[in-house]
Amino acid sequence: QVQLVESGGGLVQPGGSLRLSCAASGISFSMYTMGWYRQAPGKQRELVATFTSGGRSNYADSVKGRFTISRDNAKNTVYLEMNSLQSEDTAVYYCNAKWRSSWWGQGTQVTVSS
Repeated sequence: QVQLVESGGGLVQPGGSLRLSCAASGISFSMYTMGWYRQAPGKQRELVATFTSGGRSNYADSVKGRFTISRDNAKNTVYLEMNSLQSEDTAVYYCNAKWRSSWWGQGTQVTVSS
C-alpha cells in the first residue's frame, strides 16, 4: 500500500518560514521523481518544485530563491524549505511521487497571514 504523508504545515506570518516533510512508504522511493504542488482556493493545482531521482531540482518561478526542495533517500522523505513566505503562498500543499505511477499525499495547509 502506497502512502505519502505530509506534515509541517501551519499558520505563519508574512516573511516567516516553514519546513514541509513528506514521508513515503510502499514505493521504491529512490526511483521516483518527488514533487511538491499546491492548490489555493478557487485555483488549479500548480507545480511548486520537483526533485528527480538523478538529483535535479526544478522550481516554479514564483518560488525560486525562496523555497528549497531536498530529499533523503535513506528516510524515504522529501522536504520543502519555505522562506520569505508571502500571502500568495497560502494553499494546500501536496506531495507527489512519479515514476511508473503517480501518487499523491492528502495535503497539508499552509496559511500565511498576519
